[in-house]
Amino acid sequence: MTEPDAPPKSYAFLLLPGFSTLGFSCALDCLSLANHHGSKRKFYDWRLISEDGEPVMAYNRVRVAVDTALTDLRRDETLIVCAGENAGRSSTKAVLNWLRRETRKGMDYGALSSGTYVLALAGLIGGKRVTTHWEYKTALAEMLPDVIMEDTLFSIDGRVFTSAGGAASMDLMLTRVRDDYGPEIANWVADQMVYAVPRSHAQGQRMSLQSRPDVRNPKLLLAIQIMENNLEDPLRPDEISDIVRLSTRQLERLFARYLSTSPKRYYLHLRLEKARNLLRQTDLSVTDVCVACGFHSLSHFSKSYRNAYGNPPGMEASDGKVLWSGTTATHR
Repeated sequence: MTEPDAPPKSYAFLLLPGFSTLGFSCALDCLSLANHHGSKRKFYDWRLISEDGEPVMAYNRVRVAVDTALTDLRRDETLIVCAGENAGRSSTKAVLNWLRRETRKGMDYGALSSGTYVLALAGLIGGKRVTTHWEYKTALAEMLPDVIMEDTLFSIDGRVFTSAGGAASMDLMLTRVRDDYGPEIANWVADQMVYAVPRSHAQGQRMSLQSRPDVRNPKLLLAIQIMENNLEDPLRPDEISDIVRLSTRQLERLFARYLSTSPKRYYLHLRLEKARNLLRQTDLSVTDVCVACGFHSLSHFSKSYRNAYGNPPGMEASDGKVLWSGTTATHR
């Protein structure tokens, strides 16, 4: 814990185009509110950075003014990369080189939402336990197999910390405030944010089926877990039934009762959801995505995808919204 007469702890927020205003605001407000605590002490200061010093447009088209362009940081500053849509395209050569140079100083550094991918492109999280927004997790794991992905609100591994973004940024920063100045200050900040029960890092990002009061059949949950673990090489319905020790017909009744669908349709939905995330967030080809999601026929994949989302997968892949554009980022 920081000594009472220590100077304020300093943060540097790197804002990249398309960043999430929610995640950024939740993180920054934790620091700002701490400074309003009745102890008459300034706990934190910060500065906002963009690549060129110009205002940065967030994903919701809100422009945020910054304090400076890429600049030298002090070793005692903590760096946070704030990103969102098109993180790969925003990761220019200048940004990546700056991240590598500054983090060599030994500072703590981290990321909100898809900022995790930016750190990965810079080679700063290899072998680390990290997290990112659940929508981007599949793409990140597919593109960067050396990164240890966690399905958590936030992760801390040594001097590296990452957050799923959104409201999870608040959980991360409240934890850091608590570690810096103790639970009394952190709890006061949480109360000011009307955030009565801050969540631990281990909590999952989405409401699981186990948490839903209408879906608690253990056989059904096990079947779904089996499906989720076997998207690239799907199992047959009878194989899943054998594992959960039910007949195929009994399993069909469970899915119909609790989820109003069949096991086959639910399994297909999971595979198509993964395919959609990969198409939107990576530069993988349609053929590669087809194979990664367990489709043995490109025509079957295309037809199923069109039926589910209204567009063929090729249109999804070429709509200019590729998030994980690693090639573009490293050669730009």
